[in-house]
Amino acid sequence: MHVGIIGVGLMGHGIARNVLLKGGYSLSFLDHPGNQPTEEILGLGASACASPAEVAAKSDVVILCVTGSPQIEAIVTGSEGVASALKPGAVVVDCSTALPETTLRMAEIIVKAGGDYIDAPMTRTAKHAHEGTLNLLVGGAATALEKVSPVLASFTEKVDHVGPLSHGHRLKLLHNYVSVGFMTLLAEAAAQAADADIDPQVFVNVLAQGGGASVALERLAPYIVEQDREGLPFFVSNALKDIDYYRGMCDASGARKTVADGISEALKAPVEAGQGEAYVPELVQLFRKGEMA
Repeated sequence: MHVGIIGVGLMGHGIARNVLLKGGYSLSFLDHPGNQPTEEILGLGASACASPAEVAAKSDVVILCVTGSPQIEAIVTGSEGVASALKPGAVVVDCSTALPETTLRMAEIIVKAGGDYIDAPMTRTAKHAHEGTLNLLVGGAATALEKVSPVLASFTEKVDHVGPLSHGHRLKLLHNYVSVGFMTLLAEAAAQAADADIDPQVFVNVLAQGGGASVALERLAPYIVEQDREGLPFFVSNALKDIDYYRGMCDASGARKTVADGISEALKAPVEAGQGEAYVPELVQLFRKGEMA
């Protein structure tokens, strides 16, 4: 199978290198200003394409790894979009974080174009993407998943088939609500501790030995103690986007979202202050007294 990828960012670059290195597949990618440097994957034999249609025309599997629903819709439905040139029987694998209704609409378009569509959002970090040990939450037909499983195996540690189409994205939004919510709460607490001149290592130790022990603490602790943000290279603006997607999903179903509204407000402040490209661990500093006054 020939693999195409659209979105060679922090996560997509890791996917691309492992499709080539571990999977041994031929790979085409969309040449785009938002890509990470592509010298490595070009050196491994990948080829650049000028449009999503060109990627689709070459590929049996098309992986989407972009920011969110507007980008997915443009990539699939544009005048030179994936649907306009899809190979018969090709499978589109949406690894982005998107609204469930987007998944259902795009799948309908891809099926009419003669292909299949699964939503397969990622959990874990850019480090895991680079190592080829991502986890995927897959929604869609088992037959479509089976067809692309060898490709997915090249960049994942675990692939969970979580239900029908759109359930991957529903669970990713639930996952990110909990994960980003925990980290936002923790960052606010760490900021208050710093304002009170509490030793940051003591703060981390107290939480780790009690009810604050969590993956959120593990990911933020390097910044709390040593101002090392690299353990979680995830933009605050993307965290806000994911929380607001979760809130939109709640609105569509009539679900309660009181806490989610509060998290959104907390994240909106640094974004509106021009700090949207800060990494999530840096919220510890951004939430400090007077920082965003």
